[in-house]
Amino acid sequence: MIAERRLGPVVGLGTWNTFDRDTDTATDVVGAALDAGCRVVDSSPMYGGAEASLGAALAGRRDAADVATKIWTGSVEEGREQFRRQVEWFGRVEIEQVHNLVAWREHLAWLERERDDGRIGRLGVTHYAARAFQELAAALRTRRFDAVQIPLNPHERECEREVLPLAAELGVAVIVMRPLGEGSLVRRSPARADLERLNVESWPEALLKWVLSDDRVDVVIPATRNPDHARANARAGRPPWFGNEERRLVEQLAS
Repeated sequence: MIAERRLGPVVGLGTWNTFDRDTDTATDVVGAALDAGCRVVDSSPMYGGAEASLGAALAGRRDAADVATKIWTGSVEEGREQFRRQVEWFGRVEIEQVHNLVAWREHLAWLERERDDGRIGRLGVTHYAARAFQELAAALRTRRFDAVQIPLNPHERECEREVLPLAAELGVAVIVMRPLGEGSLVRRSPARADLERLNVESWPEALLKWVLSDDRVDVVIPATRNPDHARANARAGRPPWFGNEERRLVEQLAS
């Protein structure tokens, strides 16, 4: 659970483009992830029926997961309705994020009241595009957010310029989306000898560990609809972590 700045680091589970309204797949994938040691599960109203499927998948296991989801609308009224449904599915939201900065100033006041009343644990803000990072930094500088979600992988490192240093300065928890480049980075795997040099079993594990070895990162949330991949991804959350030499090797192999 994100109760303090440092978590571990932790491998979580994303739900973008995964199970939508397929509750059977959601149950299998979420169950595999939790059994393998994942704790944070991330979703959004933007992801079709993923929130409802996640709620069904967590039946009987809600205490094993920290739910990170989002408000995604320009309307405060609709945002409150999204939250009402989330409370029905999850009971409480550990990390409520304003998705892609949409109307973040308008949503902040009512979200803070929900947090103060105990229905939300932490407030976060997200964006996937480097062009929005200046505004994302401005949102963090209000000191009203406890978490930020951004993309980070060897091909997408723009957040290292301002957002990651600022999050570290302010004590804001960092959740990383797109650690595998939405699949583009894992279409081909390096040679087995290179993986052995990194002391990992797979290339996805190396990429996830590359992210988590940045000590400013708290959670990485690879998305999958394959239970075996969820189990394999969880291995990246175990030490030892990469040093500078191993991180450079991953960057070279990904280039």
